[in-house]
Amino acid sequence: MVRYISTSPFSAVNCASAVTRTLRGHDILRRVGRLSAGVLDCLFPCVCVGCGKIGDYICAHCAAHLPVLDGPLCPRCGQPQVSGILCPSCAAKVSPVSSIRSVFRFEGVVRRAVHELKYHNLRAIAPALATYLAEYARQREVVADMIVPVPLHPQRQRRRGYNQSELLARALAESLATPVFNNSLKRSGGQASQVRTKSMTERLRNVAGAFTCTDASFSDKRILLIDDVCTTGATLEACAAALRSAGASDVFGLTVAREV
Repeated sequence: MVRYISTSPFSAVNCASAVTRTLRGHDILRRVGRLSAGVLDCLFPCVCVGCGKIGDYICAHCAAHLPVLDGPLCPRCGQPQVSGILCPSCAAKVSPVSSIRSVFRFEGVVRRAVHELKYHNLRAIAPALATYLAEYARQREVVADMIVPVPLHPQRQRRRGYNQSELLARALAESLATPVFNNSLKRSGGQASQVRTKSMTERLRNVAGAFTCTDASFSDKRILLIDDVCTTGATLEACAAALRSAGASDVFGLTVAREV
């Protein structure tokens, strides 16, 4: 029997050597990656948005003094309401959103944190803020089948480069092990910033019919709608209306902060 001895560079020995070299190369790349991360941490460390202390985006001291939005609240819109029953505004209308809740008042360190995320490209702070959303949802036993971020107008998102609500929703979805749907809820109108609209009437007019959703997968689903800040609830209500039109059985709004 004649044995065939390969002289090809792809022989078993050479293949084994090649694999070994590849594995060593990957190991080196992993080590370089870890080294690069360490170098980046040294060059650009996390700095507390509240006091400037290095280590976390919100240090333990500042976290202990965050402006938590305590009750009693209007059961629907989440505004402070001494009686704990529906506020006059909610009592006078039927809303597509079952309830809106916010973890903090929009002031102090929370305001600075949201502004850094929203306007200064500090995307890395989103997971820290989403941690508070997740803790809130767990404590209140919020049940949802899907998580949906409030979308930006396409032109605004192109200018900013990202949607801060989507970053929050993604981090929250990972923490709660709940699927996030980023592209089903669309914003085609209401391009004017809600920040520039002062009255409730202006805000409602600005977002009226601004959102659409035709995703059949929302049918009979409970939706957790995520945004960074709630001012009057007009945007969340407009989003909830679109989600209800797509068949959602329930829509619960949750934001990092609320103007009160």
